[in-house]
Formats: sequence, structure tokens, C-alpha cells
Amino acid sequence: MAIDCLLLTHPHTGELAFRSYSFSDDTPFNYLQRNNYYSLILLTQGSGELRANFATYLFAGSTLCCFGPYQPYTIQASTAVAGLVLDFHADFFCIYRHQQEVASNGILFNTIFEPPFFPVTTEAVREFAALAAVMQEEVRRQEVAQQESIVLYLKLFLLKAIRIRTAQPALGTEQNPSGREPWLLQQLQDAINTHYRHLHTAGAYADLLRVPARSLTRLVKSHYQKTLSQLITERIIMEAKRELYLTSQSVKAIAFALGFGDEYYFSRFFKKNTAVSPQFFRESVGFAKAEES
Repeated sequence: MAIDCLLLTHPHTGELAFRSYSFSDDTPFNYLQRNNYYSLILLTQGSGELRANFATYLFAGSTLCCFGPYQPYTIQASTAVAGLVLDFHADFFCIYRHQQEVASNGILFNTIFEPPFFPVTTEAVREFAALAAVMQEEVRRQEVAQQESIVLYLKLFLLKAIRIRTAQPALGTEQNPSGREPWLLQQLQDAINTHYRHLHTAGAYADLLRVPARSLTRLVKSHYQKTLSQLITERIIMEAKRELYLTSQSVKAIAFALGFGDEYYFSRFFKKNTAVSPQFFRESVGFAKAEES
């Protein structure tokens, strides 16, 4: 159940620009979410199951979850959960445009090789709650430079989250501090980030890394709780979203740049994985922000 929801809307479209609220159960998240805005969900108590993209995870205790536009997820509690939420549209605060100031992309959002959540301490929860309270007060007061003030505190919230996340170990390092498996997975991450535009199959990466496809598939599944094909798909979708948002390139040009010979096949691929077409994503999230700078 959502409590004390404070909302700012876009003056021209009437759609969500910024929102903050607290919750006392999993009602806001226990069905499939595919929103056109970013969400920071601070779970201050409870445990349960989180499903995001292609994987299923367990969480317990104080946890910060970070979801990007049209990223599918659900949160289902097994014990009583509570916490607070910050939702913001890319037109209110764009993580791409502010990457030099707040490098959250790849650390908090679009973390295809890591879970989209991480544990936080009781002290961090207090600090996050204090920052959220200031933003909520700014929404209530509706004074001059309201957006600028909220964005300032939102940046501080994100920077705090980034520092906590980067101080924590990467997935798998605690279980295998010096083993071969993490090394191979790092090679795979580098390969996907380098070749995702023209290598789209699991077999292609097995060949590139010179390992048996079946062994690589098992390793990926055990570490990431998703298949190699799903990792490749996520990386392609991540770049497609970035291009749709930041540039005015045509969908056809973006499709070709991502290794799709057919614009319509790319559109079907994008919609299958986001539930919306490339054009709808562009219209609902925004576009060509870099070109406006």
C-alpha cells in the first residue's frame, strides 16, 4: 500500500515527472512493472523474491533496487516489507546527460551483469530517508527553482548509492576470489560489450573465447541466473534505448547499427523485450537530448 504520495507532473503532458511515496506492503510492485521512468525503491525491512528481466533473485533486509525505463520487474514479499520510492522521468533528470556528474549508468541502472539491487546499512537507510524527506518537502512547498532543488538532492541520493555499490564486491567474487570462472566471465563481459553490435548468438561468443558452448552456457546460468542469449539481448536493448533516447537517428539506422538487416525484425525484437515499440519508447521517454545540449 502506498502512503503519502507526492507527485510532480510535466506541465505540458500531465505525465509523471517526479514522485516520492512510502509503502507498507508489496502491493505497488507485486505485478509486472514496465514503466517509462526510473525507479529507486528502498526496502527498509522484509524479504522476498525479485524478478527482473530474465532472472529471479532473493532479497532480505535493507535493500536498494534500481530500475530503468521499461525494465520489467516484480517484487513479491515473503515477510512484511516497507520502504520508500523515488520515481523520476528522464525529462526531469536524465542519467545519460548527467553521466559525468553522476555516473550511475552501468552501476545503478542498466546493470546487465549484476542484480538490479544491493544491500545497504541501517545508517545508509537513514541518510537516504533524510534526502527523500527534503525532496518531498520541496514538492509540498512548490517554490521557485523547485525542479533544480529536487534534482540537486536526487543527485546526492544517487551519488550515495553509487559509493555504496562500488564499495561492494562484484557478483561471484566472494565465492571464487581467485578462480578461473570469474576470469572467464570477465572475458565474456568484455566480449559482449565489444561485439554486441555484430555477434548476437551464444555460439559466436563461445567460439570467440575458445570454450565449449555447453560449458560456457552452464557457467553463465549458474552465475547470472540467466542464459548467455539473454545477456546478449539485454546488452543490445540497453544500447537501443540509449540511441532512441539520446539521438534523432531513425529506427532503421539504429537497427542497422546494431546488426539487424531488417528494421521490422529489430522492432519486433525490441517490443518482445520491452513490451513497447521503438517509436513508442522514444515518444514516451523522450529523445535527442544530446543534440539539444
